[in-house]
Amino acid sequence: MTAATAEPTTDDPQGYSARHLSVLEGLEAVRKRPGMYIGSTDSRGLAHCLWEIVDNSVDEALAGYCSHIQVTMHADGSFEVADDGRGIPVDVEPRTGLPGVELVMTRLHAGGKFGGVSYTASGGLHGVGASVVNALSARLDVEIDRDGRTWAMSFKRGLPGEFADAGRPNARFKKRSGVHEIGRVGKNVTGTRTRFWPDLQIFLKDATVDGPLVMDRMRQTAFLIPGLTIDVRDERGEEPVEETFRFDGGIGEFCTYLAKDPAIVEILRLEGKGGFTETVPVLDDQGHLTPTDVERELEVDVALRWGTGYETITRSFVNVIATPKGGTHVRGFERALVRVLNEQLRATKLLKNNDEDVLKEDCLEGLTAVVTVRLPEPQFEGQTKEILGTSAATRIVAQVVTRELKAVFDNPGRGQKQQLRTVLEKVVGAAKTRIAARTQRDNQRRKNALENSALPAKLVDCRSADDRSELFIVEGDSALGTAKLARNSEFQALLPIRGKILNVHKASVADMLKNAECASIIQVLGAGSGRTFDLNAARYGRVCLLADADVDGAHIRCLLLTLFYKYMRPMLDAGRVFSAVPPLHRIELIKPRKGQDKYIYTYSDGELRQRLVELERRGQRWKEPIQRYKGLGEMDADQLAETTLDPRHRVLRRIRVEDAESAAATFDLLMGSDVAPRRAFITAGASELDMDRIDT
Repeated sequence: MTAATAEPTTDDPQGYSARHLSVLEGLEAVRKRPGMYIGSTDSRGLAHCLWEIVDNSVDEALAGYCSHIQVTMHADGSFEVADDGRGIPVDVEPRTGLPGVELVMTRLHAGGKFGGVSYTASGGLHGVGASVVNALSARLDVEIDRDGRTWAMSFKRGLPGEFADAGRPNARFKKRSGVHEIGRVGKNVTGTRTRFWPDLQIFLKDATVDGPLVMDRMRQTAFLIPGLTIDVRDERGEEPVEETFRFDGGIGEFCTYLAKDPAIVEILRLEGKGGFTETVPVLDDQGHLTPTDVERELEVDVALRWGTGYETITRSFVNVIATPKGGTHVRGFERALVRVLNEQLRATKLLKNNDEDVLKEDCLEGLTAVVTVRLPEPQFEGQTKEILGTSAATRIVAQVVTRELKAVFDNPGRGQKQQLRTVLEKVVGAAKTRIAARTQRDNQRRKNALENSALPAKLVDCRSADDRSELFIVEGDSALGTAKLARNSEFQALLPIRGKILNVHKASVADMLKNAECASIIQVLGAGSGRTFDLNAARYGRVCLLADADVDGAHIRCLLLTLFYKYMRPMLDAGRVFSAVPPLHRIELIKPRKGQDKYIYTYSDGELRQRLVELERRGQRWKEPIQRYKGLGEMDADQLAETTLDPRHRVLRRIRVEDAESAAATFDLLMGSDVAPRRAFITAGASELDMDRIDT
């Protein structure tokens, strides 16, 4: 660390001057702020150090120079990675005068990943991986086989030198620059062996690398590079654990390994490539970085299959580096997948013209997919490389997936046509389930809002809240005016409805809740609806349906009873729903006898004929024409109170459901959406109809 010093002046009352400014040089910045480079200093950060060294060997495999990698977790807490790649250069780099191995191990942003010359596709980009691990290691040893010789170099917390004892991080150390030869090998033998001991001054005491985690990571890498053999040995337990991974089938085998459910379609491989232009700084002959337009090529390889389950498993990689949080390549894959599946669903008529498009979540249900891309110098978000940021990847991946997936649907292989049809049906089923769930949530929210909101303004409430209280559902605003004067405001409440309400037997729950009249009835009663209906929460002791005594009034009563039967059934079961029976005729007597009422009310044509016969037999005359009520609005308040509302004189018809199955069948027949049985019922009963009773 270097610092510029200066004496404080009288103009600096807070004591803050240039001498308080620090300049971190070399690897000091890494040791001062390790989280910036490896994410954390716990087990996750320690594992990241191991991945940095492993990824260097994997980059050699990607370039075609490495076929075998050995990863060893030693009992003393150190980690070793060996490969048969080309080996880190040991010759002197002219600008710094340092051997190549010392340069990449001690200088940030130094390596062979810049400019796309040594590596056309790699996971390392910034040239900080090996140097960061070196800075955070109490000891790091590296051996390189090149040119028939074995070269070695050691470091202590990033400083080059020599240890007096091999394999001990606490051995006496002497600073020394340069690489030295320690043996001879065959001329064609090449490779790199790196072993490091994490610095306990940096990492937490309980930081460790989980053995199964390393096994999974190495298995994953072997899947991604067909033909690469990876040996993993864990010597930290009582017994060493060893595994070897090699998969010649690539990501197709990986997809099968990841899947947890039976397949409904065989593995689909979608491969292709595309080019794009990128402006990047490139080293010129003078060693200066100059912005240059570079033509890039991006290779796409996707394996996917749908299974019978519902879980989605997606793994994405860039140059074998996992991108657990996705990025532009995954975005392009998902867009193309949704677009192609929607097109196929429309083409096969599984989606009608007025149906909604399926969404990403529908297409991904039961899908297992591995999305890989390879390109030089990808742009990641941060050193941890969890998200790909190269914008061109979205377009190229989408183009490749669209083209290749369409080709699969247009020219299916033998036995594949039915499999693809099953996939489309699964996607449509997922969309229907999602829409149904959304509708259910919306209905529940609407119902909760309805039940919790204020009572409608058109309700004419009563003062009492005990079992005597009655709610009259009145047909029409005209009848409401008369009923207001006729009612007993102590215990009789009025709720007007306009005309015929919705036939809820044929409508959905959503349509029912949207209907203003149905919503008002449920809201005023205050006990909920459907399964959530609570009879004890009802605001009124009984409900009375007050409609005209004609065919339309009968229809309105039938529609109201349908609403109660389907959504407020406990009210019917408890016998708390009634139908008020208003008179149909009024006979005005001429010179009524003593004690006889001047008006006689009848409730049907048959009753009218019978009463007229009786009056004629007794020699009593009546005023012609006999009044026939066309509606409740024609009655004055005294008449309505006397005949329909006053408990001392009125006639109420209790509505009960004695036989639930028979009642359900009747509602289905008369109010359901199936027309044919209703037509047959009407036709069969036409001969029994008394034509004189038709109200025309």
